[in-house]
Amino acid sequence: MGTATAGTTVSQSALLDLFGIDDPKVRSVYLNSAIDRRRLTLPEPDATGVRRPETQGRLLAKHKRLAVEMGRQALRACLERAGADLSDLRHLCCVTSTGYLTPGLSALIIRDLGIDPHCSRSDIVGMGCNAGLNALNVVAGWSAAHPGELGVVLCTEACSAAYVLDGTMRSAVVNSLFGDGAAALALVSDRPGETRPGPRILKFASLLITDAIDAMRYDWDSDLDRFSFFLDPQIPYVVGAHAETVVDRLLAGTGLRRSDIAQWLVHSGGKKVIDAVVVNLGLSRHDVRHTVQVLRDYGNVSSGSFLFSYERLGEEGVTRPGEYGVLMTMGPGSTIETALVQW
Repeated sequence: MGTATAGTTVSQSALLDLFGIDDPKVRSVYLNSAIDRRRLTLPEPDATGVRRPETQGRLLAKHKRLAVEMGRQALRACLERAGADLSDLRHLCCVTSTGYLTPGLSALIIRDLGIDPHCSRSDIVGMGCNAGLNALNVVAGWSAAHPGELGVVLCTEACSAAYVLDGTMRSAVVNSLFGDGAAALALVSDRPGETRPGPRILKFASLLITDAIDAMRYDWDSDLDRFSFFLDPQIPYVVGAHAETVVDRLLAGTGLRRSDIAQWLVHSGGKKVIDAVVVNLGLSRHDVRHTVQVLRDYGNVSSGSFLFSYERLGEEGVTRPGEYGVLMTMGPGSTIETALVQW
């Protein structure tokens, strides 16, 4: 594992002051978010001290700069922990939803770090907060076909590049939640006769909630000439109501019950999302301790959030051989992705 952030650490209360937000309803959204601080790269104040909205072109340039910068750092940290070098990398899968690039992030990072240009690559763009597990599924499949070779999932999200300053409640909800961050995860399949340490991926399960396909989306705002992200206020309840369905499918045929799962690593989607998952799956607050801590310290870092939690679990050193864990992410579609792992 490796993580990285960029920008400045800003508290929720400081953000309200920076943008001169006086509306009591908007202030309440920020201050009751269960987020203490986030890393953000905000527009510099102009000569009058006001931070003006950025054009879509500037936001895209910001995304490219920050996503590549954080991605390089997270990848290097990941490989260092794995005892590997850049020359060992054989597949790089990059995930982002906070900007669009062609060529993709994988090509830019391979070039910038001088990685072997024969390294295979994939880019997952626009799938949203659930996409880290979609990428893990892709790299797990690649890894199974290439035993002993190193693949990396790299989620790098410059959420500051989706920061819209228009004074609406719609934008306030988004602006109060997301932070910048990147996370990388190294994956290797055993060759015959090998047994490597660490958790093994056993199974994936997905659910696309088609009735809520518009509940999380990017829209083009013609008045502001930029994209604007929309989050339906009902999304926590939609996710919560379907969490049991996908987890039961994940565990089907394994002989496992939810009570057999020792570790839960859930996407830090927001306070209400976490609460809805806890209630509907019958989890304890201890089960989602890392999810809650990551939200508190970084906000929602989109596709990489569950990997920030996984890193904290590893640092905690409490996992035992034979234990099972469930990884869960949620995002646009509306989608719930899950994976079953065993240490």
